[in-house]
Amino acid sequence: MMQQDHAKRRQDLRNIAIIAHVDHGKTTLVDAMLKQTGAFHDKSGEEAVCIMDSNDLEKERGITILSKNTSVRYKDATIHIVDTPGHADFGSEVERVLRMVDGVLLLVDALDGPMPQTRFVLKKSLALGLRPIVVINKVDRLNCDPHASLDKVFALFMELGATDAQLDFPVVYAAGRDGWASEDFNTKQPDLSYLFETIIRTVPGPLDLDDQPLRLLVTMLDYSSYTGRIGVGRIVQGKIAAGQQISMACPASQPRIRKVMQLMGYKGLERVVIKEARSGDIVAVAGLEGIEVGDTVSDLENPGTLPGLEIEQPTLSMEFYPNDGPFSGREGKFVTATQLRDRLYKEQQINVGLKVEEISGESGFKVAGRGELHLSILIETMRREGFELCVSKMVVITRQENGVTVEPVELLLLDSPAEFQGAVMNGLGARGAQLKSMVIGEDGRVRFEYLISSKALIGIKSEFMTFTRGSGLMHHSFNGFLPEGNFKRPRRNGVFIAKEPGKSAGYALNSLQDHGIMFVGTGEDIYSGQIVGEHCRYNDLVVNPCKEKKQTNMRSSTSDMSITLTPHRVMSLEQAIEYVEADEFVEVTPKSLRLRKKTLDHSLRKRGEKDDD
Repeated sequence: MMQQDHAKRRQDLRNIAIIAHVDHGKTTLVDAMLKQTGAFHDKSGEEAVCIMDSNDLEKERGITILSKNTSVRYKDATIHIVDTPGHADFGSEVERVLRMVDGVLLLVDALDGPMPQTRFVLKKSLALGLRPIVVINKVDRLNCDPHASLDKVFALFMELGATDAQLDFPVVYAAGRDGWASEDFNTKQPDLSYLFETIIRTVPGPLDLDDQPLRLLVTMLDYSSYTGRIGVGRIVQGKIAAGQQISMACPASQPRIRKVMQLMGYKGLERVVIKEARSGDIVAVAGLEGIEVGDTVSDLENPGTLPGLEIEQPTLSMEFYPNDGPFSGREGKFVTATQLRDRLYKEQQINVGLKVEEISGESGFKVAGRGELHLSILIETMRREGFELCVSKMVVITRQENGVTVEPVELLLLDSPAEFQGAVMNGLGARGAQLKSMVIGEDGRVRFEYLISSKALIGIKSEFMTFTRGSGLMHHSFNGFLPEGNFKRPRRNGVFIAKEPGKSAGYALNSLQDHGIMFVGTGEDIYSGQIVGEHCRYNDLVVNPCKEKKQTNMRSSTSDMSITLTPHRVMSLEQAIEYVEADEFVEVTPKSLRLRKKTLDHSLRKRGEKDDD
């Protein structure tokens, strides 16, 4: 990479990334920066809230899933801001984003201090030698202690091996919601000027290498139905213009010649078409057919490659099938295998951590991703677009190394109140997790560090939340491959399987609820082979939840008693995916989630069980 520190730097541009834990006010602060530099208004004329989390799912969950680029103009400089996802399932995205910037804003809550999730991204940014600025946010909260939070941040920097220059970080106190930043948290300022000034003063501008041959490293992908694949990245050196012929290659492939059909830069949240860009700019280049993350776009007469990017490999896989149940097409618009294939391959174009392959001889697809959240976000997105599909149980991807079967292992960081320490350790011990370290903080919370197989990690989130009564925090990141352990998931109880189609009746459910937990309420449409509840024993039971009470002329004091139904269990998408076994599907439609057996016909299922025996 032809970068010399004594080279001239651009003074009109700064590239920064924002790192923060969920709900520490990252997106709110960026929104305030956008509003103050251009009074951002959405189309309805009202000021938007959480502009950066533009996806409905992101707004609901309060998390950033996709990295987004935006730029704000302050005085004579353009500050290019990249919003990074904090969840480890999107970790491959984080690493790529950090290669595009020269500095990071570490956003920390004045009450909570740095959290496990912050640590993951901060460790990567310090290793890349980026200049940090610490922003202590939400200083207007009751009972907050900005000094204690700052001490914790300093201790975290020391622990992660920061250099002396990185430890000498500037501190900004801010209240993102009210849109002000200051050098002293007791002095409220009218706006965020102090934050902007600190960014321009601390973060170095990109090196001015316009006279060198073009080198652009592609770090993200996008897709347009008009121009095809779009490569997003930072120009390390040289210039690029629309209509220019370029060479495209990665360290392991031969160069290919392409033409830049369209060149786009960022202005606010919009992508704007530009004629040319120079070194240091972050641009989107359209027309590069076959481009992959980690490829280098270089000068045609003087081609070359930059060090590539290592993308984390998928650890979990699931099977996706079009919905072939009796209720297929009732709620969704897209129900065929062709529509499902097109959608999954389109997602693979831009979702780098995802792998899709067809299952030979069947109309299904094997989809591999970085984790439970990664795959469930994809399913939820498709569901909202109007797709109907069936998904199978999650399977951990293992591989052979030197004749030994190895499985993916994750580093799990937990944070919980001290009174739940015993329950947490018991639960993780049962899953075969290895305790690496345990620290009891001054705030009465315990921080655990575990090594745990991806197989044992499935379903742990809901269990951990139960142990800690909703007050625990967890974060996990891929650690490597180790020889396969002997962890077996605890055997689940059997299920109630509907015998025939119809509407569920209170009379039938009343007698069934004594023998297990119901998943359906009264008056719901049910089909043969659907799972309607969990049995209190290990065997599956074929039942009739549609059985009505027989009408008769005879009167009895007991038969006319009113029935009292226990509320049925309603599962979220993640819970349903964790619940199903190998012979079951989760049927996902825009309005409903149903559990069902893969083979709906009871007699065929019985025959299959006999053949297996």
